[in-house]
Amino acid sequence: MASKRSITWAAYAAFIVLIMAAPLVMDPFWLNRVAKYLVFGMLGIAIALSWGYAGILNLGQGLFFGAGAYMLAMSLKLASPTSLQQGSDKPVPDFMLWNAEPGAQTDLCCINKASFLWIPFKSEWFGMAMGIVLPVLIAGLIGTIVFRKRISGVFVSIITLALVLLVRLVVIDAQPITNGFNGLTDLGWLNIGGFEFDPYVVPTYYLIAVSLSVVLIATRLLVETRAGLILQAIRDDENRARYLGFDVPTYQIFFYAVSAAIAGFAGMLYVVISEFASPTFMDLAFSITMVVWAAVGGRKSILGACIGAILINVISATVSETEGFAEAWKAIIGLIFVLVVLYLPHGLAGLAHDLIDRVLRRKPKAPSRQIDASGVSQLAE
Repeated sequence: MASKRSITWAAYAAFIVLIMAAPLVMDPFWLNRVAKYLVFGMLGIAIALSWGYAGILNLGQGLFFGAGAYMLAMSLKLASPTSLQQGSDKPVPDFMLWNAEPGAQTDLCCINKASFLWIPFKSEWFGMAMGIVLPVLIAGLIGTIVFRKRISGVFVSIITLALVLLVRLVVIDAQPITNGFNGLTDLGWLNIGGFEFDPYVVPTYYLIAVSLSVVLIATRLLVETRAGLILQAIRDDENRARYLGFDVPTYQIFFYAVSAAIAGFAGMLYVVISEFASPTFMDLAFSITMVVWAAVGGRKSILGACIGAILINVISATVSETEGFAEAWKAIIGLIFVLVVLYLPHGLAGLAHDLIDRVLRRKPKAPSRQIDASGVSQLAE
């Protein structure tokens, strides 16, 4: 068991070394592209935590991703030059000025009925904090209602699916403060300590890569704690865990909120690297795609789900840009998913674990030292 654990951590180390070495062989365009894939890898981790370890199939993970993205995007929108080039001496989003009534005061306090909600986002630190806090609050509220009522299984999936669709409609309908279908574009660059994170420079890539590495290791350590083991017991037999005296809803709410925090953090990083936030982040198809990533990589493996997300996106980009496959790339990805479900129910990580087990079983055992009776008496003396 110790050998298998060592191999597992070696795989984590190899993956981290690999993503850290990417800038040595890639140009700025590919670094930006790979950084996006790494963000999706973080979403794979969030799905693995909620689905693979907590047994909560969340079909609305895009809700948390989108919430985190919009929180930071609002701050970066106010930091953009376009928010100061429309005839106002104070930062006001350009779309608010375009849609303002004639004679309206060009100030966030009163340019429209809800524009005051943007005022705290003049601080980028507030936007970054809310990118984590809001998804956690939403997850905590949903979890308290759902898990305290002992709702489980497919019903949780239906509820989360409905919620992400509802929030997407609200964001689109609130056009005066969210810019509706168009989302938030023309954003400024993230500025931390006077350094601006240009999406196409190496430091920005390392911001994503280091963040993913920290989340990856922290999540792995979390599921190995006592709370993580109890969570897996709840996943396997919720009624037995409840009979043994564990507060099942509390564990479910906590890990569901942690998964939401990871997704919200991923949303903020995606805004930094892509320079926009859109209601498409909360599309049902996007949330279901995250589940596919985790299933292919292995939903019961943190690293497997992360690699699965990155791998599927690399394949999708490559196939969709290949002449002759541009129209059929979604069908190809769907075929890959079907084949994995049929022949690799535990994903690529399950296959890797099976191979490791075979190697360890074939490894010769060290001969045990036997002590005869005379030796025992001598030791006793």
